[in-house]
Amino acid sequence: MPASGVTAAAIAARLSAVGLPACVEEHDRYASVEAEVPDSLSADLWREVLEAVAEADRFGLVATSLNDRTLWAVVRKAVPTTGDVGGPAISDRS
Repeated sequence: MPASGVTAAAIAARLSAVGLPACVEEHDRYASVEAEVPDSLSADLWREVLEAVAEADRFGLVATSLNDRTLWAVVRKAVPTTGDVGGPAISDRS
């Protein structure tokens, strides 16, 4: 599993430990975590939730008019630092 998947799984485990069952999905460039958030989350649990998602590259909360709240977090996959990341090099033609 890529490092992004490991980090996302750790975030999901921390969320589940505070009562927010979370799911992890692997994508081409990132791993994502989502969890439904109940209305009755205490301030202490919110603190733990925010500490967990602080490990992600991005996170947020989507709230709908139906009182559904979904917490999401994204962990980007590392970009290779060697090789032909940007494609083949253009040689000096002088």
